[in-house]
Amino acid sequence: MGYVVDGNELDTDDQGYLLEADTRDEVVQAIAAAEGITLSDAHWTVIRYLQDEYRENGHTPNFRNMLKGLEDVMPGCDSKSLYELFPIGPAKQGAKVAGLPQPLGKGGY
Repeated sequence: MGYVVDGNELDTDDQGYLLEADTRDEVVQAIAAAEGITLSDAHWTVIRYLQDEYRENGHTPNFRNMLKGLEDVMPGCDSKSLYELFPIGPAKQGAKVAGLPQPLGKGGY
């Protein structure tokens, strides 16, 4: 299951996660469309947060740490609102839509 962006097919694993991070807006939009997600400003806030965390730490946070980290950039953010944005799971589906490789392990950081 690959995504085609600018005429190039991006390499994915069998679950549709990119094998190599690609955080271009066009890539994010293509993956979101494939996931049936219409991107809102709130989606973009979460996506940018996850991309920044990946760039700084080499991986994305687990859901609990994600929720804590988003408090600063999304006041009033709670688990319900994140699941409304990414119904399959904010940490995993959010990372997929953000153009990041699949988060591995349960622990995160």
